Amino acid sequence: MELYLLRHGLAVERGERGLADDSARPLTAKGRRQIRKSAAGIRQLAGRFDLILSSPYLRARQTAEIVARELKAKGRLKFSNALAPGGAVRNLCRQLGREKPAPDKVLLVGHEPDLSRLISLWTSGQAALQLDFKKGGLCKLEVSALRAGQCAVLGWLLTPRQIRRLA
Repeated sequence: MELYLLRHGLAVERGERGLADDSARPLTAKGRRQIRKSAAGIRQLAGRFDLILSSPYLRARQTAEIVARELKAKGRLKFSNALAPGGAVRNLCRQLGREKPAPDKVLLVGHEPDLSRLISLWTSGQAALQLDFKKGGLCKLEVSALRAGQCAVLGWLLTPRQIRRLA
């Protein structure tokens, strides 16, 4: 399985516009533009996804919806609390394992530091690896058999600028 992890785009800061609820922070106009431009680069890198699974938090949801629309994959978009901040990796693995037919290529859209912890856990078996995963950045993992431990090889970790250059 190929897993692609996408960090949500630039979002309104906490407390801005009277937003006290972190889950309700939207993408900024700049964040939406950047993700739209990145979608073409994502298409070049990954092609088509069997499943796009996103955190239900607004900024991640908007990021996933933009990418799904640009890749003509809106019908393959789902949401999971396992990708919300503090989500459980075991729940995420179970959810992906229940997908029928089993997806070969999956895009996960979420937040930091959770995505870095997933990358660390799946590549090293520990959650201690330090990564600089930029907003709008994309990571590729090659997974043999998905589980809540070491099961993947890191393909690459790209910044948003690198992704947009591919478009």
